[in-house]
Amino acid sequence: MHMTSDSHAQSGGHLDVTVILCTYNRCGDLANALENIAASQMPTSVTWEVLVVDNNSTDQTRDVVEGFKCRFPGRFRYIFEGRPGKSHALNTAIAESRGEVLAFVDDDVTMDATWLQNLTAELHEGKWAGTGGRILPPEGFTPPRWLPMSEFAILCAHFDLGDQPSELNRAPYGGNMAFRKDVFEKHGGFRLDLGPRPNSQIRNEDTEFGRRLLAAGERLRYEPSAVVHHPVPNSRVTQSYFFSCWLDYGRAMIREYGERPDLYGIPRDYLSMLRCAMEITVLTLRSMIALHPQERFSHKCQVRRWAGQMAELYSRSISRKRTKAADAQEARSKIAS
Repeated sequence: MHMTSDSHAQSGGHLDVTVILCTYNRCGDLANALENIAASQMPTSVTWEVLVVDNNSTDQTRDVVEGFKCRFPGRFRYIFEGRPGKSHALNTAIAESRGEVLAFVDDDVTMDATWLQNLTAELHEGKWAGTGGRILPPEGFTPPRWLPMSEFAILCAHFDLGDQPSELNRAPYGGNMAFRKDVFEKHGGFRLDLGPRPNSQIRNEDTEFGRRLLAAGERLRYEPSAVVHHPVPNSRVTQSYFFSCWLDYGRAMIREYGERPDLYGIPRDYLSMLRCAMEITVLTLRSMIALHPQERFSHKCQVRRWAGQMAELYSRSISRKRTKAADAQEARSKIAS
């Protein structure tokens, strides 16, 4: 059994909204986020809950949630998901949620009292499959001189498409998004080969799901009034952090789009690796001759993205060779026997 939950909560009926918050060893940040959510101003006609999924934490996460359960009876639920990996936690939360609308938020953000109502209000009628809200840095944060706005989104999952509501043509980010639960029943959950887990920070589990919905013709809404502020730790305001993120993003891109058929008998991955090598060479040269620090940094980030793609393609080709060798060995063993 991978998951445990509060038995009395499981016996409850359907609700209008479930707030899903997956967490791992961030009990301090978690307490602040739950305090914000507890203060949400929702219409009395809307029934809602907060579902915290503890993804194998070793700190005081459960104690924090138990404290909120005592303070707000019936509002908060706790689930322990022992399988490491955020996508495991997310999919468990979806299965255990009681709301018709599921709102997703990170465990280290802050928001005002109207956030939940603004994010979910348009999803009850069925016109929209999901919504994405704004994700902003802390008030007063100033990015370093070398950081261009084109790279800024990585720093705090920054998502800001302006002040007017609109239909989305891109996937929202997991730190501030909501979907109707029946969308998951129709299109599946979050992919297990994506999303952070021990020894891997490859992400894209949230944006892959959003792109899957858009490709299927589902309609997503941008809701600028649903705002969360994402912290920016000092450890992230470094060039090495960005390089690591872009490397992981490149790997995630290859995983998301899967394998393609051979071209004229040549494995497509080999051709893709050749293109990666060419792009890395060109971008490295551009970074060497760029005069402006931001332009130089952008080129270096893209070098890491292509390098990540190349690394994932190579890893996949090695795995394919091993699988073929194992299959051949098994076939020989059957013939010999």
